[in-house]
Amino acid sequence: MTYWFFSKYFCLALLLFVVSGCLKDDTCTRTVSQSRINAVNQTKLQSDIELIDAHIAQNNIQNVVVDPSGIRYTIDVQGQGDQPCLESAVTVTYRGTFLSSGNEFDKSISPVTFSLSGLILGWQIILPKIKRGSSITLFLPSGYGYGNVQVGSIPPNSNLVFEIDLL
Repeated sequence: MTYWFFSKYFCLALLLFVVSGCLKDDTCTRTVSQSRINAVNQTKLQSDIELIDAHIAQNNIQNVVVDPSGIRYTIDVQGQGDQPCLESAVTVTYRGTFLSSGNEFDKSISPVTFSLSGLILGWQIILPKIKRGSSITLFLPSGYGYGNVQVGSIPPNSNLVFEIDLL
């Protein structure tokens, strides 16, 4: 009787342990740590924001959302799906241009999937606020992009514009 009692509860405990290991981790982070945002050069950020605001005014861009980080964006099409977490893989189409010239530096030819946590800081700040199915235009100060480092054809301290479809 004792053996049956022990083995019954041992098997139940083992089953619960195995099943709990198979359950999805519900961790969902939607905000970048303030220390990462504060690490952006604040003097450069303010001058970048002035350039972005001038561009927005000059081009009469409407319905601009001003994020507390200083990033500006428009929601061109409001989606109805879930919002991604920093831990999410996001599937997008996008086009990147330089704010100063409008010249294109990159675009996706077809949908691509990225780990959101591996993308530039500006995408990590804004995409968790956007619903799947949305199309946005992101006006990105250089510190939330590639900062003072040249990456490929993107010169240091470049303010960038991204047209993103969050699929």
